[in-house]
Amino acid sequence: MTTIILNGDNKQIDSNITIEQLLQNLDLGDKRLAVEINQQIIPRSSFGSHKLEEQDKVEIVQAIGGG
Repeated sequence: MTTIILNGDNKQIDSNITIEQLLQNLDLGDKRLAVEINQQIIPRSSFGSHKLEEQDKVEIVQAIGGG
């Protein structure tokens, strides 16, 4: 198990999990969102290959439409 900081809270996740897998586990896989890890925006094209590491600070921001 690995501990990350997800939107300010500690979260235990499986080791060697990718951003894409994390989003699927959180039921966010098909949402429009941005992911920042350690204050760096990660391009969507890297979600499947970028593995999360111990104590990574992960921020997930969902795009919400409105008018």
